[in-house]
Amino acid sequence: MSEPAKPTGPDLAQGIPAADLADGGMLVGHVGDDNVLVARRGSEIFAIDATCSHYSGPLGDGLLVGDTVRCPWHHACFSLRTGEPLHPPALSPLACWQVEQRGGKIIVSGRKAAPAAKKASADAPRRIVIVGGGAAGFAAAQKLRGEGFGGDITMLSDDTASPVDRPNLSKDYLAGNAPEEWISLRPDSFYAENGIALRLGTKVGAIDPRARTVALADGSSVPYDRLLLATGAEPVRLPIPGMDLPHVHTLRSLADSRAVIAAAEKAKRAVVIGASFIGLEVAASLRARKVEVHVVAPEKRPMERVLGPELGDLVRKLHEEHGVVFHLEETASAIEATRVALKSGRTVEGDLVIAGVGVRPRVALAERAGLKLDRGVTVDAYLATSAPGIFAAGDIARWPDPHTGENIRVEHWVVAERQGQGSALNMLGRQERYTAVPFFWSQHYDVPINYVGHAEEWDEIAIDGDVTGKDCVLRYRRSGKTLAVASIYRDVDSLKAEVAMEREVAA
Repeated sequence: MSEPAKPTGPDLAQGIPAADLADGGMLVGHVGDDNVLVARRGSEIFAIDATCSHYSGPLGDGLLVGDTVRCPWHHACFSLRTGEPLHPPALSPLACWQVEQRGGKIIVSGRKAAPAAKKASADAPRRIVIVGGGAAGFAAAQKLRGEGFGGDITMLSDDTASPVDRPNLSKDYLAGNAPEEWISLRPDSFYAENGIALRLGTKVGAIDPRARTVALADGSSVPYDRLLLATGAEPVRLPIPGMDLPHVHTLRSLADSRAVIAAAEKAKRAVVIGASFIGLEVAASLRARKVEVHVVAPEKRPMERVLGPELGDLVRKLHEEHGVVFHLEETASAIEATRVALKSGRTVEGDLVIAGVGVRPRVALAERAGLKLDRGVTVDAYLATSAPGIFAAGDIARWPDPHTGENIRVEHWVVAERQGQGSALNMLGRQERYTAVPFFWSQHYDVPINYVGHAEEWDEIAIDGDVTGKDCVLRYRRSGKTLAVASIYRDVDSLKAEVAMEREVAA
């Protein structure tokens, strides 16, 4: 996250020459202390807050698409007409501003009034239960209220903390660059103020699709008309001796991140088992805390399976330049008090161990309820499961992806949020197909990697730019079709790739 930008550009209250804003163009100026983005589409001119409500990304560096603007950093999308956030990760609206043309100038004055509150249809369900307190569950609950749903919303979460910004747990917060006040998606008061019954520390024992009830571990039950399963994923625990030792950690929750931070204050050397995105983000964060870091992983290159050899080599180089030591093509066989034993017979010393070897979807509830499974919970194009009235979103959902033509499951934050919102609309009876293009970002020191689409396999990687120079776009193709695009410091190209995939699906 970053601090709000200082006023920049021309004074829009005094006006700018209309000729300075071409059709399809954007310009950032200010009204008083507020930065404002003006954009032209044909004869229409829009004015909107210039800073993304997610991590304060500069919208003026983004992409204009129809009557929307997209953030260059993490692909949030806003309506220029209403300021509404149309695509997560942004969840808060932006203000729109009054614009007029007078005397050959474009003049921006005060903020417009917020749009009128929406109202759900009269036949909306009365009781919606959300099982899960992560990205999908939160986004669904917020979207339901944003769409005017006036019935009961109950969120059942086995976590002890209200929904948090999970990407930060392995990035800025863990590195010490973000205060804990930034971690909660909303203050605790938000839930009561919006009539959302958030029940933390609550374990769900079973779901009865026929009776439409959720049985809790304490013996009570909660009835529902619609149910969203958003149980997420849990870290894989290695089946090796020593995994339960007190200095061994996984990272998924706020409590996990706090525990790693506390351990890092005393640790001299950490061993990260696994070169996953989480594992390497943890490595970078621990280096920011001046902890010596060794990474043990079975691959020849970190993240090669997802990003390919070129980006894999770059990621390794970035970490090595910051002092990380890799032990690749190695597997941990046991964890001891002060070292990790490898199958090769070697050992790596360390007084802090982080296991970042991936996650598995939490599907036990769905399985016991008799829902159709396929390496996750099977949903249709509307995110509905095989049981009437039950939807699934986030890390557990396997859905028909219209871009690849395959059923896919994606374990990424933005996907979970977008599916949470999509499931909310469909629980209200909208029947809107889920066609969003998957997106994620990963941060390694000062180098961000953006990834659009989904490619489990490819036969070609087309590279535009200089990978080693950290200025590149990589297109992952199979049989000539681009399935995914990764980029470094090519934000607009990344946004254009997303739009191209969306249009291909809509065609």
